[in-house]
Amino acid sequence: MTIDMSQFFQVFFDEAEELLAEEERLLLEIDLANPDKEDLDAIFRTAHSIKGGASTFGFSDMADITHVMESLLDKIRKGEMTLKTEHVDAFLAAKDVLKMQLDGHRNGAEVNLDAVAEIRAKLALLSQNITLETPNAGAAPALGAGNRNGNGNKQLRKIHIGLPSMPEHDLKSLAAELALLGALEQSPPGSQPIVFTLLTAENTEEIISICAFILNPDDLNISEESACANSDKTQSDEDLGYGFFDSMAELGIHADQSSPNQPPEISKTILGNISAAPNAGQEETAPEKKHVNHESSSIRVSIEKVDQLINLVGELVITHAMIEQRIGGFDPILHERLLNSVNQLTRNTHDLQEAVMSIRMLPMDYVFSRFPRMVRDLAGKLSKKVEFITHGASTELDKGLIERIVDPLTHLVRNSVDHGIETTDLRLAAGKNETGKLSLSAGHRGGKIVIEVSDDGSGLNREKILAKAIQQGLTIPDGISDAEVWQLIFAPGFSTAEIVTDVSGRGVGMDVVKRNITAMGGVVDIRSTKGVGTTITISLPLTLAILDGMSIKVGDEIYILPLNFVVESLQPISDDIKEISGQGRVVKVRGEYLPLIALYQLFAITPRYTDPSQGIIVILETEGQKIGLLIDELIGQQQIVVKNLESNYRKVHGISGATILGDGGVSLILDVAALFLSGQKQSAETMDF
Repeated sequence: MTIDMSQFFQVFFDEAEELLAEEERLLLEIDLANPDKEDLDAIFRTAHSIKGGASTFGFSDMADITHVMESLLDKIRKGEMTLKTEHVDAFLAAKDVLKMQLDGHRNGAEVNLDAVAEIRAKLALLSQNITLETPNAGAAPALGAGNRNGNGNKQLRKIHIGLPSMPEHDLKSLAAELALLGALEQSPPGSQPIVFTLLTAENTEEIISICAFILNPDDLNISEESACANSDKTQSDEDLGYGFFDSMAELGIHADQSSPNQPPEISKTILGNISAAPNAGQEETAPEKKHVNHESSSIRVSIEKVDQLINLVGELVITHAMIEQRIGGFDPILHERLLNSVNQLTRNTHDLQEAVMSIRMLPMDYVFSRFPRMVRDLAGKLSKKVEFITHGASTELDKGLIERIVDPLTHLVRNSVDHGIETTDLRLAAGKNETGKLSLSAGHRGGKIVIEVSDDGSGLNREKILAKAIQQGLTIPDGISDAEVWQLIFAPGFSTAEIVTDVSGRGVGMDVVKRNITAMGGVVDIRSTKGVGTTITISLPLTLAILDGMSIKVGDEIYILPLNFVVESLQPISDDIKEISGQGRVVKVRGEYLPLIALYQLFAITPRYTDPSQGIIVILETEGQKIGLLIDELIGQQQIVVKNLESNYRKVHGISGATILGDGGVSLILDVAALFLSGQKQSAETMDF
């Protein structure tokens, strides 16, 4: 019986992606000065696991890269080689290549074969203690000839290996083993004799011993030459297609010239880095590292099944609300047992709802883990030093919100590195530590999750922002506060960057950040002090599937207001209502005039009251702004199950969703952001009435 292995591909794809993410995290956190052996073993295991899975499912390209990577890691973890920055760089680059190959197998994404070949060659050469150096412009480093120099260090040689005819699988196995000794190229398929050309620092005896496992050593034809990339290469080299080795000098690969019995020195300058500890440079005893076994009993379930379960629980919550409404008028004495049973059902339904909702909750580490690598690379590109710190990575958020918050946070983090944190010379001139600090934190606060992106950089420049805002034609009132100035950066197309780079300056991003966060029912706030730093705070609901709402009534219609926007409700007196010519009405609340929105006018329905002094005004607040909403009646607070209106009907302006009430009727959930847009058309500036 033949088993179709493709049915298990998705399991491999998911596990491989998790392993690659874990490998990147371990590489970014490792202490180069004193690497922990268990960390090195863990990194080795990720490569080994990916190789095993790739081999099982026939993804030989991934297995090949991880095999070479695994060999280098094995030498490092066994102490045969000292871990260097160039090793970490190569491993991170290999992780990117593996992710690219994984996406190629999963969804047909394009794979850059040149990048794959380059990183494979680098890993193989690093395994031979060969340094990768950034060459000076216009001068290619020479490649040493011979096996060892006068000090006994290994030198590169180009070795041609002529082979007899052999089965294809034996040829592939031999190629895989020889590739561990250096950079390998094979003569064109079908050519005779078969010739491998190997750039290596090993001697011919090592090569013969490897080949002896598959064929008779007497059948080998081995010749060697200097690996120098000079102009005296033979015509036969070009005929056989060995031009690959001529590009080694361009990659900056040369044999190490360090002192005897010492590992190669780091010759590649790293401009940006992430400090391993906040007190880097200070002598102190490092706390004993605790290693936790992350193995747990778990199963993989598709998100479609989880969503189906959540929808069923939502229907159960609605049915439960119907039952409670039906028995609301029952005599508690005559129906005591029934009412007790319903109370028990209420508790069980609530517990079940919380348990099911927790299935969709993911830790913020799912998002946070993306940024250490990005900060490291971006800091290096901008010639800055940045220490990246995270807090509250275990804080959980609904999967739907997790996926939607990634892009806004990415832009904010990039902005902090690019615009916030200064270059080393500017920080030193300002009396700061040369390494800037960038922190990302998450935590629960008042039934919401609060995410903060904070840096100790130069802070926002009030004058520069105002000048740019005026230049773009924005209306700036007199006496504008700092908090209002900071909000100007969220205007579409706003950017204070003097030049456009591939990092920033196009004025695209911050307006999208705010729009996306607002669409999730969240708010964004900025605090900044010049020369001290900036903190951007994002407040989000824990989930969009179930929310606490306030039921309100206008005419015969019942609407739901998300409770997190509701500040208070009141019945004003006639003197507190003012009419502004051509702009509508405002209501005076404790000395502050707020735009007054009549809900019946927005939806063209017949209300019970048109006079605000007879109806009820609900005060809503978001991002420091307030409006008053005129309604007929407050019904009460309740937890509601959110239903998508667009998928069942169409998008309706001012409505964000719908829910089913206890009596089976449908109630629309108001879009508070749309209400505020209506309110902004009615100026609420302080006026002399």
